[in-house]
Amino acid sequence: MIAELDCVALTANLPEYGLAAGDVGAVVHAYKESNTFMVEFTTFDGSTVAVAKVFGAQIRPLSRNEIHHARKFEPVVR
Repeated sequence: MIAELDCVALTANLPEYGLAAGDVGAVVHAYKESNTFMVEFTTFDGSTVAVAKVFGAQIRPLSRNEIHHARKFEPVVR
């Protein structure tokens, strides 16, 4: 079960935010009645990249035996 403040990984790309499957974020709000979540994604210096509303099927909880993977973030130009 995913709860607020949990770290999660995307299981799907979110191209509208420039996010890719595997990117890690923190759940800032859980809408339990609809199995959707607001997730904040940041760079390693703490700058917010996106706060995205996602379905439970688009994220997964992190397990203890995983490591972070870094990639250069390219912001989406709107």
